[in-house]
Amino acid sequence: MTEHYRSSKNRRYEMSKRTEQISGTHQRIVDAAVTLHGSIGPARTTIAGIAEKAGVTRLTVYRHFPDDEALFSACSSHWLSQQQLPDPTAWSGQADALERVTVGLSDLYRFYRDGEAMLTRIYADWNALPEAHRGDLESRNAFFRDVLLEPFPESSRSGRLLATLSHAVSFWTWRSLCHDNGLSNHDAVEIMSTLITTTAEARGAVGTSRCIVHGR
Repeated sequence: MTEHYRSSKNRRYEMSKRTEQISGTHQRIVDAAVTLHGSIGPARTTIAGIAEKAGVTRLTVYRHFPDDEALFSACSSHWLSQQQLPDPTAWSGQADALERVTVGLSDLYRFYRDGEAMLTRIYADWNALPEAHRGDLESRNAFFRDVLLEPFPESSRSGRLLATLSHAVSFWTWRSLCHDNGLSNHDAVEIMSTLITTTAEARGAVGTSRCIVHGR
């Protein structure tokens, strides 16, 4: 019984050790891919480059991630888990249209500034992203836009307002204002809020701008 117990215990130890090794290898591959995506971009990141940085063979990378979509999904999930993500649920707590725009864009632009290096590479290499991931990003931005649109009255909604809100939530809009032209997040939010407000007012009747802006 003693020898059987020892043998069983040793097998469990070896299995646990192997599981830890596999998990460690998996994470090294993900970390390597994240680093390369954020430094040279997905389009220039190769399996060979990931393998070299992770200290494994190309075959090992393929064993853990059989295709680009699986690898990119793992990288994206890992990177996002380390970020303070935008919180549209908190935006929805603002019933006033202008206040929601201000709160929402402030939160979103904070996320863009914090993740600028990675987000720049990801969006710059848009065509190299897996189709499913491009769809996720497009759906996310549409959701952000719709959350900001919700408190505006029906009378102020138009294709122009939708386009303006879509422009406001775009990473490239933030980057143009803040990275390229050196504005603060606060200034960028103020500019976009003014543009959105003006667009909404132009859709309503003369003299009702305050009602439109404040969603009443």
